Amino acid sequence: MHIIHNIIWVPKITHEKISDFESKFIISPLPSGFGVTIGNSLRRIMLSSIPGARVTWIKVKWVNHEYSTLPGIKDSILDIMLNLKWLIIDKVDAWAEWIYLSKNKAWVVTAGDIKVPSNIKILNPEMYITEIDKDGLELSIDIRIEKQAGYLGIEELKKREEDVAVLLIDANFSPVLNVKYDILNVRELDISSLDSLEIVIKTNWVISPRDVLIFSSNMLKSYFALFNEEGMQVEGEFIGDFKKLIEREKAEIKTELEKETYTPVEIMWLSPRSLNALINWDILSVEHLVRCTEAKLSSIKWFWKKAMTEVRSALKDRWLKLLGDD
Repeated sequence: MHIIHNIIWVPKITHEKISDFESKFIISPLPSGFGVTIGNSLRRIMLSSIPGARVTWIKVKWVNHEYSTLPGIKDSILDIMLNLKWLIIDKVDAWAEWIYLSKNKAWVVTAGDIKVPSNIKILNPEMYITEIDKDGLELSIDIRIEKQAGYLGIEELKKREEDVAVLLIDANFSPVLNVKYDILNVRELDISSLDSLEIVIKTNWVISPRDVLIFSSNMLKSYFALFNEEGMQVEGEFIGDFKKLIEREKAEIKTELEKETYTPVEIMWLSPRSLNALINWDILSVEHLVRCTEAKLSSIKWFWKKAMTEVRSALKDRWLKLLGDD
């Protein structure tokens, strides 16, 4: 982490939900130039490397090429192939599998008519595929599903397939629909020209924007780790220690909270002897007092049984008690 974070603290990540599958993440403050560095790197990973499931080829009964038509079927085979590219598929396993569509009644054919195993879910079952004009006309399609990352083109698919009856469909496997980022200029303490990175991620329902961000950052981390497999530290005094910064920030927040809730013991109207005994032992607030046990107070000089009873009574009036009291 940049040494400047010793001054401006660790960047905060704010999550703003736009819809169920679109979110904005704000990372700020960052050193000047780091917004573009981080934003561009994450965006490229998100758009190219998030795994997803897509249709890669189909077999249609009585059809040998994509320019065919079937009697009584409203759409051409090519149009049906284009429609199947829009299937939103949630698939757990990485290996390829077949799913099946078979219908012979006059009606609209949708993604919900496809038969799938338990490890596959179609998330847009209402999606239009085609329409059958009259009963008795059969539409039978075998559909191959693959889960990968990136893009798989027709030429690459041709190298793997020998069956001439197979109709190949190029596939963009990414479940991420759009990623955009913006860099804003912010000021922290006396330092200007800092970056605030805003990333908006939209997905196709298979994966949440937060999981996309986590996956992408983990992938970048795995590559950057290759440059320092030995875990060496170079010019360490110019790199902020992330863990120490977090611990220091937590300690300061705790101190601030204690200041905000500071209630002096004087308002409890204790006798001068009891009050002085507490103050002499640096028990200056009610918040500190309720964290004391009976044993601790008993060890205070001049804090006798009468003082203990007095303190308990004063705390009870405020619906409070000593640590360990029932």
